[in-house]
Amino acid sequence: MSEQKQIKTALISVFSKDGLDELVLALSQHDVQIISTGGTQKYIESLGVSVTPVEDITSYPSILGGRVKTLHPKVFGGILSRRENQEDGKQLNEFEIPEIDLVVVDLYPFEKTVSSGASHHDIIEKIDIGGVSLIRAAAKNYEDVTVISHKSDYKTLVDIISKNGPKTSLDERKKFAYLGFKLTTKYDSSINQYLSPETEKKALRYGENPHQKGWFQGNLNNVLNQLHGKAISYNNLLDIDAAVMLMADFDDSSATFGILKHNNACGFASRETLLDAYKSALESDPISAFGGVLIANRIIDFQTAEEINKLFCEIVIAPSFSEDALELLKSKKNRIILKQKMNRFEGLISRSCLNGNLIQERDSSIEEISTFEAKTKKNPTKSQLGDLFFANKLVKHTKSNTIVLAKDQQLLSSGTGQTSRVDALKQAIQKAKSFGFDLNGAVMASDAFFPFPDCVEIAGNEGINAVIQPGGSLKDQLSIDYCDENNLAMVFTGVRHFKH
Repeated sequence: MSEQKQIKTALISVFSKDGLDELVLALSQHDVQIISTGGTQKYIESLGVSVTPVEDITSYPSILGGRVKTLHPKVFGGILSRRENQEDGKQLNEFEIPEIDLVVVDLYPFEKTVSSGASHHDIIEKIDIGGVSLIRAAAKNYEDVTVISHKSDYKTLVDIISKNGPKTSLDERKKFAYLGFKLTTKYDSSINQYLSPETEKKALRYGENPHQKGWFQGNLNNVLNQLHGKAISYNNLLDIDAAVMLMADFDDSSATFGILKHNNACGFASRETLLDAYKSALESDPISAFGGVLIANRIIDFQTAEEINKLFCEIVIAPSFSEDALELLKSKKNRIILKQKMNRFEGLISRSCLNGNLIQERDSSIEEISTFEAKTKKNPTKSQLGDLFFANKLVKHTKSNTIVLAKDQQLLSSGTGQTSRVDALKQAIQKAKSFGFDLNGAVMASDAFFPFPDCVEIAGNEGINAVIQPGGSLKDQLSIDYCDENNLAMVFTGVRHFKH
């Protein structure tokens, strides 16, 4: 089998004509026969290049409003025929099917149409059938056929033709085939997600900022019921997600209350009663709590609702509300009140990145006290172990680099999103002091290891006397030595909790 394959005939049928002229002219200069359809055919003819209409090959016109143009054995036979298979060659001759050596096809802009807020009918019409089929057929037969599935690859093929003439190597065809299958996989996934009975696509008032459009795609009703308030915004949803995921790591053995701003906890506490938990959470940072997202792990009673009602807050989330508490909280017209239905989340999480997606498992690890590895001569007390366990769960849900300071099951402060761990600690210390907290006897949690002993030294000088961190630095011993010399306790978890 020859590795180099000559391009003698090309089928070109594209939605977007951007950049197509250079490729068409390159093919025409080497006398490649071009077969085309509809608008693409007219565009190529406007360049002064001769085109064979696909109808001349199939003997069928474009039908059903353009839904069927290339779906014909004389097209797919020419693409899928194995050039060195004698039986395939006989059948091509018998049925007068021309070999097609190059397929240049893009897909209807399905995702763009969905994002535009178009009608369901218009979205369905942008599900490409022929294009996907042509790409898959050509990619499957990459040993003989070259496939170009996106305009970003036009120049690559033009450069190949300029250098070697109208022919491609096996490696080049295989790479183009890979790109074709990658595109159709993503395309099918988008359609599947749109049509899923578990998914809804809802336009939001705007995105992260008023000049950005925004949508939510998913089934929010599986997680929360909105009982009151204005429409939930893009930023609201990000904060709700952060609040729900954080509270999911705290069981209901203690009443726990959280206050979040910009995806980070600014107030958090566990107490005997929910009212006390709320008061302690608010005490953590009463300034940042303004306009925040509040979440409880127990039913919100009337006494707690009375205190909440004194604060301007965007959102209140709880597993339930007493009847009188709900009526009181509804007194603020725009306040969003959400009843949480789910508190355990499985599966993968994804986020867009460059021109694709990053996908990973959820960070579902909760390091139990029994797994803590004491590294210092001084062991943490029972009370300190409880605070370290509490702080470690908070640090997991706070933006990196981060330090969390806690005492008596209360968040004192955190340093969030800093470019150095020292800066995160200094930010946390300054914030705690600004609200009058005494750091003597507090604990410190870090989302990643300490490369140097500077953080434990700064913490020790402020009266912090117990530390939890994952460990794993080449210089762990320096931090351990400092703790031993200054009567601090430190435990390792062995688990890092970066959150970017």
